[in-house]
Amino acid sequence: MQTKLSEAARQLPGAEIAESVLRACVHCGFCNATCPTYQLLGDELDGPRGRIYLMKQMLEGGEFSASTRMHLDRCLSCRNCETTCPSGVQYHKLLDVGRAAIELWAPRPLDETARRTLLRGTLSRPTVFKTLLAAGTALRPLLPETLASKLPRRRPAARQRPAPRHARSVLMLEGCVQPGLSPNTNAAAARVLDRLGISVRPVSEAGCCGALDFHLDAQEAGLERARRNIDAWWPAIEAGAESIVQTASGCGAFVKEYGYMLRDDPAYAAKAARVSELARDLVEVLRAEPLDKLGVPTGKRLAFHCPCTLQHAQKLGSAVEAVLAGLGFELTPVPDAHLCCGSAGTYSLTQPELSRRLRDNKLDALESGKPELIATANIGCQTHLDSAGRTPVRHWIEIVDEALGG
Repeated sequence: MQTKLSEAARQLPGAEIAESVLRACVHCGFCNATCPTYQLLGDELDGPRGRIYLMKQMLEGGEFSASTRMHLDRCLSCRNCETTCPSGVQYHKLLDVGRAAIELWAPRPLDETARRTLLRGTLSRPTVFKTLLAAGTALRPLLPETLASKLPRRRPAARQRPAPRHARSVLMLEGCVQPGLSPNTNAAAARVLDRLGISVRPVSEAGCCGALDFHLDAQEAGLERARRNIDAWWPAIEAGAESIVQTASGCGAFVKEYGYMLRDDPAYAAKAARVSELARDLVEVLRAEPLDKLGVPTGKRLAFHCPCTLQHAQKLGSAVEAVLAGLGFELTPVPDAHLCCGSAGTYSLTQPELSRRLRDNKLDALESGKPELIATANIGCQTHLDSAGRTPVRHWIEIVDEALGG
């Protein structure tokens, strides 16, 4: 696509990347065929090709408005279009630049800005979030259904983690909302890894991965969180930690981009690149180990929801399914497994109507094979799907740990 950025656009961070992405697009429209919002709304401007045109117009000095922001906000950042694109267009990198540009040149109304600031201030702080979650759970009968449905139906307490005792060790990103919403997930991962001779070494100073800030109009705040995490992990990396494990695929996708996002930071570029090299989704670690020694009892019938951040961002589609099948679980078929469930970070809060429609469509597909449980690999997807009150949804590592007697 012929492109000429305006002088103002050339001053934006990532301008050269945006120009490269725009030039790579050949207008074929294959992306619209797999875009969840285009499938729901049928509007060209709510598909990747239309959004690319909107961003091109804006970055070339043309008109843009609140309508432009609305169509960009409706994007789930699921990256399904990238999996589909025959030209290798890295749409999400253009979207990051486009969203930053419109926030700079046409700031949001104050009420929208306040809501997003509130979300950032609560969701990315585990202690604050846990306090609000406890209050909400106690007051659940008094809450409106739209809010009560966001609270987890069941929240197993975190069981004891094994003390570090093996020569092999990994770090683990604890996350921000997961310790509150599903406190047993990371503990279950630590127990399964321990059975395989791998210890999880805690690094309490590492916090939110930064994705929440970055995708809620505070990109620099998100990058600052990335820098703090790098600082927290670095001593353990130098001491020989094999990898940095994420049990939430959304966090994993973001940490794997630290190297790209901090490429121009002279103080952090090399360290960020190393952290991204070491970042592993939990399934990447487990599939490389002799899982047959675990002796998992078979019999459970599961449907697996592969999060967009796992299959489209990290390119690990079918990886968890292969591990679960290898351990003896029965997996039911899931039609249109490539489509987003509508969680997408805070999307279920900022775009509730679209999010609910996508959730219900996804649950219809997941339940079509009559599973006992639905398994997934991301806390956002887990909470969002479970909020419908239908088939229970759990993290896959908890199901494995439970089968092992954990």
